[in-house]
Amino acid sequence: MFNVNKYVLLDIKNILKFSPVIFIILHILWYLALDLIRNEEVQAIIGPRTSMQANFLIGLGEKAQVPVISFSATSPSLSSFRSRYFIRATLNDSSQVPAITAIFQAFEWGEAVLIYVDNEYGDGIIPYITDALQGIDVCVTYRSIISQSATDHEIGEELYKLMIMQTRVFIVHMVTNPGSRLFTKADEIGMMEEGYGVLGVKPYVPRTKELNSFRVRWKRKFQQDHATDETSDPNIFGLWAYDAVTALAMAVEKVGATNFSFQRTNILSNSTDLDTIGVSQTGPYLLLSLLSTKFKGLSGDFQIFDGQLHSTAFQIVNVIGKGERGVGFWTLKNGIIRKMNLASTNSNIYSTSKDNIGAIVWPGEPTYVPKVWVLPVNEKKLRIGVPVKDGFSEFVKVTWDPNTNATQVTGYCIDVFDAVMNSLPYAVPYEYIPFGTPDGKPLGNYNDLIYQVVLKKYDAVVGDTTIVANRSKYVDFTLPYTESGVSMLVPIKDNKKGKSAWVFLKSLTWDLWMTSVCFFIFISFVIWVLEHRINEDFRGPPSHQAGTVFWFSFSTMVFAHKERIVSNMARIVMIIWFFVVLILTQSYTASLASMLTVQQLQPTVTDINELIAKGEYIGYQQGSFVLGFLERMNFDESKFRIYNSPQQLADLLSKGSANGGIAAAFDEIPFMQLFIAQHCSKYTVVQPTFKFDGFGFVFPRGSPLVSDVSRAVLNVTEGDQMLKIEEEWFRKTNSCSDDDKGSSVSSNNISLDSFWGLFLIAGVTSVLTLIIVLAMFLHKHRDVVMGEESVLTKIKTLATLFDQKTSAFILSDYMITSHTTVAPSLWLLSEPLP
Repeated sequence: MFNVNKYVLLDIKNILKFSPVIFIILHILWYLALDLIRNEEVQAIIGPRTSMQANFLIGLGEKAQVPVISFSATSPSLSSFRSRYFIRATLNDSSQVPAITAIFQAFEWGEAVLIYVDNEYGDGIIPYITDALQGIDVCVTYRSIISQSATDHEIGEELYKLMIMQTRVFIVHMVTNPGSRLFTKADEIGMMEEGYGVLGVKPYVPRTKELNSFRVRWKRKFQQDHATDETSDPNIFGLWAYDAVTALAMAVEKVGATNFSFQRTNILSNSTDLDTIGVSQTGPYLLLSLLSTKFKGLSGDFQIFDGQLHSTAFQIVNVIGKGERGVGFWTLKNGIIRKMNLASTNSNIYSTSKDNIGAIVWPGEPTYVPKVWVLPVNEKKLRIGVPVKDGFSEFVKVTWDPNTNATQVTGYCIDVFDAVMNSLPYAVPYEYIPFGTPDGKPLGNYNDLIYQVVLKKYDAVVGDTTIVANRSKYVDFTLPYTESGVSMLVPIKDNKKGKSAWVFLKSLTWDLWMTSVCFFIFISFVIWVLEHRINEDFRGPPSHQAGTVFWFSFSTMVFAHKERIVSNMARIVMIIWFFVVLILTQSYTASLASMLTVQQLQPTVTDINELIAKGEYIGYQQGSFVLGFLERMNFDESKFRIYNSPQQLADLLSKGSANGGIAAAFDEIPFMQLFIAQHCSKYTVVQPTFKFDGFGFVFPRGSPLVSDVSRAVLNVTEGDQMLKIEEEWFRKTNSCSDDDKGSSVSSNNISLDSFWGLFLIAGVTSVLTLIIVLAMFLHKHRDVVMGEESVLTKIKTLATLFDQKTSAFILSDYMITSHTTVAPSLWLLSEPLP
């Protein structure tokens, strides 16, 4: 970042840091201004070129009440003087800070180096820009302070120091000299080549007819006065100077002809030079006129707020060679925008999107944006530690050449890391260093390997290293690139060989059996209540009625009932119940057939607590963090057995806990999936899966590579390249058919969860019909209900009435003769029987 067209500024408190010559010149300037006010009685002063000069003259203008107008004193520190008579017809340097931070957000830069001149001009903006960068989580890793009087050699030494640093985003805030020499030296030493670039922000100046006309007149005048020099356009300070003079002229015209005199004070013998000046009688009116002046100037809208100009827009420029090219704009309202037009400026959306910035030509014309962090030029390769292990070589495998003692590192984790690093838009050289002895033995477990990063023996660790909370206290992990979790692996057995004579009861769960029986009885009771008073099939002695009810209930299971249903209410209930019975019997038949014919694979152990209670032996992979997990699960440490490879794990599981093996193994999902793929239907993973964050790459705490590598992990895992890597390392070891892959724990038992909706419908329908029929019965015999007899007497009377056969409409059978004559239907109204 480079702030163009800026000049040196000094504060009075820092004057003594510079040469006596500068100090003498400033005093001469001060005495000249004093002479102009005291003897010439000037009413305004234009042109303190630098902030240091403005500091000298502010007090003088305040004393004499003469407006001091500067078009190039940009230091934020001048605002602290709070002099009414100091007018800054230019922008405060701090106004460009929001535009700079927006660019950092657009390119997602997380680090920066500040380069500024060692004077008040450089120091003034640093607090503002540092606070702003911290507000968007950008770290200022270094401050490069360059003296204004620094030689080219000293500037070169500082730039070489920056070249060997990791951060590659520089914010440059310098005056023309030594700023121009800094960029010249940077070009000489190769810091303007590929991997670098220059962006800048400058106040936005709208193109107007007045500005174009002024430039034409300027060039014509410049060529007349400097015929041999190259023609140049007026810079922003020249435009501000023109506008400042115009504003003062307009203010004087508004004040009009008045008393341009000074009110003198009594001069004492011990008075200083400052005491000898008078007070301008016109100054206060001229100041008010200046503050109220508004017009369209060459630089844009001219209006003074809080004693200075305020800009709401900056242009983002791409510096190319000796020229520049606009690539976007920043506004206070909309943030970064592509073009300054009404459509964009009328929006209320603030954007920091890189898409709103035009194409940028970086040195070397690369297709990527130079990154915030790169490996320093003179730095060695990154030392990547990798684990040494005997088994599960599909993930990481280290082989030694006995002749050359060279090592070769391969595996799934290695290929993923290579793909991730290759996807970074910058080169990071690295080399793999095995964490083991020359004879192929590991030097420690995974915690020991990761701790080598803390000891700075390795710059990173790559392998099947799991992201665990206690490890993240000392190192940083990237985002995971594998599935996460720890599960229990157990052998499975076929229950078909051990089926009992009561296997038919296992098709339904006990709760579904009990619910079905209860509903059979309940539905039979409902039908009896609805049919007893009107249907001969449901009448007779109590024992006969009880037998009929139970027979009718269970005969509906096979639709073998012979009793007629007369009541419409009962028919509604039976329609619903027949549907329930149909679904239930068909499901039972399918489940029982499956249990009798299909291979039933069940795990030998289904619960961790069962392992703990029985004191079974369990296994874990050597060096894995799973050991700590098992200890936290309260397993007996004496029951632990270690395995190093899939074959050793298979041997332990096949032996069993009682024969020197294990009853179950605990490991991470990637290892489990690989093992099951190799051994097909002999083993299965039992739930639950304990949550962990999967495999991740290890870097030192605070490493700027973590964020870039994590983004690259997402790009790789979401693309086709990850599928190719998995195909290469895992699919070729899979000897299982599609039928064998489904050796997961399943059950053919049908539970109540699948049928409670049907039972609910049948139950609600039955209850509603009972309520309706009973309500009609009680209404018909309301004289009994409302009588004066006791409750017990009423119940006996109602029971007797209910047991009596009541009237019903019975439709006789059609009688068809040989002549196809149909006998008339007879409606017979029966009376209550005695």
